[in-house]
Amino acid sequence: MEQPKLGRYVIQSELGRGAMGVVYKATDSVLERTVAVKTVNMALERDGSDKFEARFYQEARAAGSLNHPNIVTVYDVGKAGDVAYIAMEFIEGEELRTLLSEGKSLAVEKAVSIAAQVADGLSYAHQHGVVHRDIKPANIMVAPNGPVKITDFGIARMRSSSDLTQTGMMLGSPKYMSPEQVIGKRADHRSDVFSLGIILYEMLTGGVPFNGDNVTALMYQIVNFVPPAPSAVKQAVPELLDYVVAKMLTKALEGRYQSAQEVARDLRECERQMSAPTAATTPPRPAAAFASGLEPELVNTNDKTVVMAQTLNRTRQVDSAPEAEASPSPARGLAHSFDSMEATQRLSTLTGAGSTVSQSAERQTATQVLDSMPRPVRTGWRRRDWLLVGGATVLGLVVAGLVVKRRDK
Repeated sequence: MEQPKLGRYVIQSELGRGAMGVVYKATDSVLERTVAVKTVNMALERDGSDKFEARFYQEARAAGSLNHPNIVTVYDVGKAGDVAYIAMEFIEGEELRTLLSEGKSLAVEKAVSIAAQVADGLSYAHQHGVVHRDIKPANIMVAPNGPVKITDFGIARMRSSSDLTQTGMMLGSPKYMSPEQVIGKRADHRSDVFSLGIILYEMLTGGVPFNGDNVTALMYQIVNFVPPAPSAVKQAVPELLDYVVAKMLTKALEGRYQSAQEVARDLRECERQMSAPTAATTPPRPAAAFASGLEPELVNTNDKTVVMAQTLNRTRQVDSAPEAEASPSPARGLAHSFDSMEATQRLSTLTGAGSTVSQSAERQTATQVLDSMPRPVRTGWRRRDWLLVGGATVLGLVVAGLVVKRRDK
């Protein structure tokens, strides 16, 4: 029986299935090398199939433009019937997700090495205008005797691309999202840094820093809570790593690492200090970066205000225009997307602030609202009080005078 083919690629076996489609192990019949072939059945995309296909080719162009030891190499792209495919480097290894299964933590040295290599790959991609936007353990391949590789730039964003992945679309895996992705704002290279921080935390402790019974609870934690420090969860984790993880997980963009290159540099400095503990120094941990105990704590109010106000929603066309050309917001200091009642209600929901109160207020009349307001407590006598007392005194004197006159008669 003849083996199935996609173009010049002979399918050997199925490697896995993802959000975009099926991934096969295949043989390149021309170059006689083993490759991984990722497919998407375009016939399943009835609505917006043209845009979906365009996004698929955008992935190929984005990933194909990257040539780095820590990024999976893309060889070819094509289409066979309704099936589009990308042929890429086949990695003999396993997903980081498998290594972290069942709440396992990794040796500190291994965790730091993996995170540093991923940071190197991300730094290269960011310098070439590509943001991954879905960094998670399933997209990191760990080879036994080779470099760590980042896979699946399927929802990568190129600054020069079209509006296929506009800001505000919830792309990515909720457990590894950055706060700005959760609240629908623009995800830039620092969002990848936050996602990598979550992965590093998980590798060190065996658990993710933010969790919940459902997606809503999870997203609420990402925006509103700070987790315990890694060294508080696992004693084997040196405190000097708390600083790096804390800076990666800082909710405000300006307080976070500004580049993946900085992350890689600090992680390698941690490796150096861990190998020479006598010379190790622990940098100060950023204030309020972690909870004081072993339970998550609410983030500082000021920090959350900064998070909610940062990075406004913009389309690619506006994003490519100079900042000066953008029209000023009517509300001083607020982004355009927050200058509305709808945005206020959305903020109230995200922060857990009185949605019930706002609903009951809409049902009240102005009189009811005024009646429900607490009355001010007055101290001292008002003018009316003095008039009443004075009038009573005069009346009393008059009555007393009449009584005296009657007695004299």
